[in-house]
Amino acid sequence: MSSVTPTVDPPVAAANAAAASFAALEAKLDYLDAADVELIRQAYRFADTAHLGQMRRNGEPYITHPIAVAALCAEWKLDAPALMAALLHDTLEDCGVSKDDLLEQFGPQVAELVDGLTKLDKLQFSTREEGQAESFRKMLLAMARDVRVILIKLADRSHNMRTMGDMPRSKWGRISTETLEIYAPIAHRLGLNQTYRELQDLAFRHLKPWRYAILAKAINRARQRRRDLIQTVQQQVQAVLSDAGLQARTIGREKTLYSIYCKMDDKRLSFAQVNDLYGVRVIVPNTTSCYTALGLLHQLYKPVPGRFKDYIAIPKLNGYQSLHTTLVGPANVNIEFQIRTESMDLVAEAGVAAHWLYKVNKGDGLADADLDTQWLQSLLDIQHETRDAAEFWEHIRVDLAPDAVYVFTPKGQIMAMPQGATTVDFAYAIHSNVGDHTVSAKVNGEQVPLRTELHNGDVIEIITAPVSSPNPAWLGFVRTGRARSKIRHHLKSLAQDESRTLGEKLLAQALRAEGMNQSLAPDAMDTPLWEKLLHFTGNRTREEMLTDIGLGKRSANMVAKRLVTMLTAQGVRPDALMLTRERYTAHENLSQGAVILDGAPNVSIKFATCCRPIPGDGVVGYLGRGEGLVVHVDECAVARRLQHKDAERFITVSWADEPLRSFEAGILVTVVNGKGVLARVTSALASSETDIVHIGMAEESAQEALDLRFVITVRDRTHLDAVLRGLMRTQSVLRASRILPTPS
Repeated sequence: MSSVTPTVDPPVAAANAAAASFAALEAKLDYLDAADVELIRQAYRFADTAHLGQMRRNGEPYITHPIAVAALCAEWKLDAPALMAALLHDTLEDCGVSKDDLLEQFGPQVAELVDGLTKLDKLQFSTREEGQAESFRKMLLAMARDVRVILIKLADRSHNMRTMGDMPRSKWGRISTETLEIYAPIAHRLGLNQTYRELQDLAFRHLKPWRYAILAKAINRARQRRRDLIQTVQQQVQAVLSDAGLQARTIGREKTLYSIYCKMDDKRLSFAQVNDLYGVRVIVPNTTSCYTALGLLHQLYKPVPGRFKDYIAIPKLNGYQSLHTTLVGPANVNIEFQIRTESMDLVAEAGVAAHWLYKVNKGDGLADADLDTQWLQSLLDIQHETRDAAEFWEHIRVDLAPDAVYVFTPKGQIMAMPQGATTVDFAYAIHSNVGDHTVSAKVNGEQVPLRTELHNGDVIEIITAPVSSPNPAWLGFVRTGRARSKIRHHLKSLAQDESRTLGEKLLAQALRAEGMNQSLAPDAMDTPLWEKLLHFTGNRTREEMLTDIGLGKRSANMVAKRLVTMLTAQGVRPDALMLTRERYTAHENLSQGAVILDGAPNVSIKFATCCRPIPGDGVVGYLGRGEGLVVHVDECAVARRLQHKDAERFITVSWADEPLRSFEAGILVTVVNGKGVLARVTSALASSETDIVHIGMAEESAQEALDLRFVITVRDRTHLDAVLRGLMRTQSVLRASRILPTPS
């Protein structure tokens, strides 16, 4: 007798699959009350209708993906709004549903959560990277306001990685790299260690499938051989703890594939040389019991020197607490033990999600519910100072690095800093005012350079001064996003203030050249006149227009001519005497209000490195496009070429009578090659009261005569002449002269 298999209509089969998936989700919602479960059902029906007809690549209805994401969130015992947002998380992107629709149907909380999870696909970006950076910024800022956003996003990414096999192989590399570089570090930073390890392993599996397969086989073989060993260790440990009257449970665990691969790769080891594949976790009732268990384990097995870490006394940045010790177990196999309490174990595995888990299990919130609020708040601070998405992502990327060093303030307070952090990072971690006014630092009582990297146990003291301000050179070595964003914000504000002052001076100078002695104060001209001028320049405010002039983005002469035309239309006439005097004496002497160079710190005025002007040199100012004012020696070949091309961008500049600092100058010293010659030359420079900034020499050191190039600091030309004369009197020196670009 032949059996006939009943055929099922595809839409019916899809509906059945979706219903089965939702039934599995509902079974996990026993921690919620009936009203909350009904709200989640409504969200499911809405999402099911929105995704109707959409299929995943494996042929399942698309709705099964949001259900799976919600199920993962339910494992963390997230509340009803979070589970509703998980079910609805793709409706804004893929189904033509608007935020207003969600607002009306489910309220502001759910609408904001879904919006925080939605990519910025609707905006146009010049590159994929720019769009990605902007989307990450949006997601991270939403996360800083409500951490449930990132928990749903991590559940979404986990399910996508689990089903990656259904995606085209061409996408595996990009998605896996993104997971390793962004989502796994965020999971780790928020203490979601189980998710962190799973994302790493799944990304490794799809990024390097061949290596993953070989390593998986090797571990499987080793597991068969070592299963008895771990069971023996667990039995021995359980017996010792029970004999001491300590209630404990032990869990055998092995390292993840990705962590083993990283260890092999970093230390150039073969699989056979990795001897700490296995670990045992010991869970005890309270903190005191953790240290008691540690003592008992050290009596049972020999500890490996230098492999003990106390994360209970000094928790990790993400709130992780545990005692770690590596012991030499049976058959001389190294085994890592982790000793912690139940609540520590909860935080170690679920991180910020532990807040909801603990609430459900114990009835109220976890003591460290704000496990990483400090980092989340710092995201908002960085965003406030960084408007560029790529720069924002660059700032926070470092803070996601898993490694940290633990240092102390002089009063004994412990601070966790990222690996590679410097004393300046430490200063900004204390307070932005401390960072902004830092002048020097002491590590363990000794004065050190500000670029000094911090190490575990260092005691850091920061010395500040009210007149000090951030140095642009700090950006070359600071490590944390907070320090980098604070320094950049200060420099940008400083540059704008200085550029605005310079722009006002240049516009006043250009107006006098047109015979107008017009004040540029906001109240010196009527509002309609300012509005017309701003409409002409395309700026929003008077300050923005003056800043653009100071940065060279807008020509002072063109703005002045337009303003003169507008003033003339109002009946104001140019002063003929001033017009004549300015035009006929411009090439001979300085116009009133010309730019004076006193060497004071000024971001908008730079001294050209091609000719390195010093007081006493004839100088000219070139207003580069967006660069501010660049000062050249008037005989400089580079300046001559620019003058030939862009004459209208040159303005008159002059040295102050008493400059406030020294200036850099390049010199060429030709010497008879021999022993001790460099020491004699540098000694002569030191005795001439000059500092050496840079030394360079030719590679052909075997020649009889050798050229040494120095960049030194001098007060003016008189000081430079004295330095050169002192060098000429030095033994072995044949010639000494200043380096200047050859005139065209």
